[in-house]
Amino acid sequence: MLSTLSAGAAAAALLLGSASPTAPVRFGDDPPTGKITIDVATVNGSGCRPGSAAVAVAPDNTAFTVTYSEYLAQVGGASKPTDARKNCQIALNVHVPQGFTYAIAQADYRGYASLASGVKGLEQANYYFQGQPETARKAHSFTGPYDTDWQTSDQTDLDALVYAPCGEERYFNINTEMRLDGTGADPKTTSFMAMDSTDGSINTLYHFAWKECPARK
Repeated sequence: MLSTLSAGAAAAALLLGSASPTAPVRFGDDPPTGKITIDVATVNGSGCRPGSAAVAVAPDNTAFTVTYSEYLAQVGGASKPTDARKNCQIALNVHVPQGFTYAIAQADYRGYASLASGVKGLEQANYYFQGQPETARKAHSFTGPYDTDWQTSDQTDLDALVYAPCGEERYFNINTEMRLDGTGADPKTTSFMAMDSTDGSINTLYHFAWKECPARK
């Protein structure tokens, strides 16, 4: 289990600044001004052993980041067959100020890929609240030759957002996957796709959509 990470202004500003050079986008109501913390309850998957993922909340409560340090899929060369597919499942316990609830309006995924000619890459993800149906998986494809940074965005229409139940604590689950197919490519050439970072410069960014809960009678 990872330690609780609060909205540390300096660290979060560095993380979020590197992920989005423009001003943060706001969805739904204005975010609460109270403190938000996120506990990483569980981490499972071939792409994220326990201790290899970290979370930080934006100082203005508009978003949070997840940074991975060992999330990489590869094929060719000395790669093993199991290296071609990597996945990560994270359960987060998000503590929000009383009277507010949240949904995830947009998720931005980033990384680096070096794909030889003929290699196909896939990044896909979905997320859901504990006890609620999973969202549809949104997939993004890449085709070699490719050797540069990559970024994808999954956005949900405001009228289709699924909010956490008011007044209840539910784990927020994130499932991600990267997969490479080297069929037809030179087996001696190593190709890889990464969503990892050792210095915090590459991360995934989840944008909150906030809503005030109805007053209890």
